Amino acid sequence: MPVHDWIRVDAGVFHDFHNVWIAELRNAMNSGLLPPDYYAMSEQHGNKYIGDVLTLQRPIPQESAPHGASGGLTLAEAPPRVRREETLSLTSGSLRKTLTIRYVSGHRIVSLVEIVSPANKDREDHVDKFLNKIEDALTQGIHVLIVDLFPPGRHDPHGLHVALWDRLGDETQDPPPTEPLTLASYCADTPIRAYLEYVTVRSVLPEMPLFLDPERYVLTPLEATYQASWNGTPEVWREVLERPNGPGRRKRRR
Repeated sequence: MPVHDWIRVDAGVFHDFHNVWIAELRNAMNSGLLPPDYYAMSEQHGNKYIGDVLTLQRPIPQESAPHGASGGLTLAEAPPRVRREETLSLTSGSLRKTLTIRYVSGHRIVSLVEIVSPANKDREDHVDKFLNKIEDALTQGIHVLIVDLFPPGRHDPHGLHVALWDRLGDETQDPPPTEPLTLASYCADTPIRAYLEYVTVRSVLPEMPLFLDPERYVLTPLEATYQASWNGTPEVWREVLERPNGPGRRKRRR
């Protein structure tokens, strides 16, 4: 199922799809994708972190705690197959020390999945708020996967990854002009690492790594869950989104 051109429709249409996609991702993660000592929840509030999908770790009694982590893929055995990998330079500001508080109702947040919505990018302060959340999560040791199916716009002219990397005190490249949609997986290690893929409208979504710890990740089934979500999209909007490019395409609101 190729990615659709979501700027053709109002934000409310994508919001409906967004909610279903979150549920599909949650179900996929809880149906054997995550190791048995992890689980996923949608829209769980934890202090100031509100992710579309949170990966949490169950508290394990001391007497039954395993000697080593199990499940998922390891970097040493299976490095993520992505277009680009970046590591913050040793001079970046993200290396500052910080006090971390990492428990929410007794269950530690391990990672966040954020599917970018038009509302995250329609105003400068909304972009700032979104970047604040991602930066705060990373400095607290929480890994993040961002799925941005909207091209750079007025308030993120170089894309959200470039804006985030700039905040963290480093430089990076803009998305390719022909592939402006960005998938970015961040490993909250020291220094922070980013694994990047770029797609365009009509592309198939690749599986992206979602880190559970700095050396272990699972592959997030973006394509399969996108397709499952699309199957229930109202026919009236399916026709608009599947229409070939040409006259009648809606302009993106600024």
